[in-house]
Amino acid sequence: MEDRIVTLETKLMAAEDLLDELNRTVWRQQQELDMLREQLRQLAQQVKTIQPGNPLRPEDEIPPHW
Repeated sequence: MEDRIVTLETKLMAAEDLLDELNRTVWRQQQELDMLREQLRQLAQQVKTIQPGNPLRPEDEIPPHW
């Protein structure tokens, strides 16, 4: 009977360690996801400021030799 309890306790400790590691992994991934979302937001803002609202038609562009 005692061997079974020791086995169960050992398995429980291993499961708790695994759960803790998984929680840390999820937390790190969430931090990275938040950072990437912020970078994407900043890039989207930069693109909006670079691109004109009304794109030029090819016939409106000045030839490169001018």
